[in-house]
Amino acid sequence: MNKTVNIALQILPSSKTIHPYTIVDKAIETIAASGLKYKVTPFETVIEGTYDEIMKVIKLAQEACYEAGAESLMTYIKIQSSLNDVSIKDKMEKYE
Repeated sequence: MNKTVNIALQILPSSKTIHPYTIVDKAIETIAASGLKYKVTPFETVIEGTYDEIMKVIKLAQEACYEAGAESLMTYIKIQSSLNDVSIKDKMEKYE
């Protein structure tokens, strides 16, 4: 899978002492630091890149959440792939 794909990532952290938004912010910081194109939405973050690149970032984002104090995570992933590249721009440009 060397084509560009879009993967939607939703991480729902649980902690008795830390607000979930604070933990999710660390996941988003990790995604931003990856250099991959991404778009944050109210329920998930969509990441654009190759499948392998994005899956590495997802693992790092989960680790960042645990380092930020998450006690557990529910992680949901949706993948859009095609025989051609898939881009966020192609899907969103008419709305922005």
